[in-house]
Amino acid sequence: MLYLEGTIDRFENDVAVIRLETGSSLLWPKEKLPSDCHEGSVVKVGVDSNLTKTTETEILAKDVLNEILKNE
Repeated sequence: MLYLEGTIDRFENDVAVIRLETGSSLLWPKEKLPSDCHEGSVVKVGVDSNLTKTTETEILAKDVLNEILKNE
């Protein structure tokens, strides 16, 4: 899993604006943050791939395309 650190810059309605260490901003639902987070809190965001879901999506896309091409 890949992790990026960021700082909660501000809250806009129910969304936290997190400034990542890369300089990019990430919008994150406030309700998905730990309850003790506030502006200025440093958070760690994890990203992981889901190969099973990716494969399922690719198979579905191919099936749909084959069905479209078969009906022409």
